[in-house]
Order: sequence, then C-alpha cells, then structure tokens
Amino acid sequence: MPDDARCPCLSGETYAACCGRFHAGLPTGGPYAPTAETLMRSRYSAFAVEDADYLLATWHPTTRPADLNLADGTEWRRLDVRRTEAGGPFDETGVVEFVAHHRSAVGRGQMREVSRFVREDGRWYYLDGDSA
Repeated sequence: MPDDARCPCLSGETYAACCGRFHAGLPTGGPYAPTAETLMRSRYSAFAVEDADYLLATWHPTTRPADLNLADGTEWRRLDVRRTEAGGPFDETGVVEFVAHHRSAVGRGQMREVSRFVREDGRWYYLDGDSA
C-alpha cells in the first residue's frame, strides 16, 4: 500500500502516519502500538494489506496459529470500533469490540468480535476473541 494512501483503519491519517508505521517498525524494534485499540486497528489494516508477518508477530504466543493464509480474495472495506475497555498505555489488559466489513466472491459480510488484548514487556498482543 502506498504510504500516502488513506489508512485502511479509517483513522483519517495516511497509511504511513498511522498503521503503516507499526507494520514497518516491527522488524526494527518499533514503534509498537501504544494501546489495545491502536493494535486492533493496525491488525485490521494488516489484514487489509495482507501482512501475515505482522499479524503473527502481534498475536500472543499462547494462542497464535502456526501460519495464516490471507490470499482468500477478501477485501476489507471498513472498520467500526464499537467500544473499548481499559487497554491504555498503563493497563495490562484491554478489550475492543469491533465490526469489520468485507467483500468477497460470495458477497458482502461483517465480522463482529469482542477481542481481548494483553500487554507484556510494554507491548500489546492480541490474545483471543469471541464473535459478537
């Protein structure tokens, strides 16, 4: 994705100024997402740009799958954050509820999830989630 394109998470920022900086910073040791919501947004954007490495690296090791196949033709169109609980820069856990809108060969759809996050050594990780 071009750095000057609108970020897929719909923050209103460019990709480079928003989620792209977290995606690009992963191999070099940061910056990392400062809140659970920011991590969730950057993970949504990683799905949109098919960045499996970022998704795996930000998934907690206790629940992380061995690999991801993102080449299923899904086009992620919009993200709506419904609510957050904790997940700030000084919290150890956080919850983010969201709706991710997508389009695929079978039509339009939504993914609704209540995601749980944990912060370890100053870094947020996606732990797991329940379909809402």
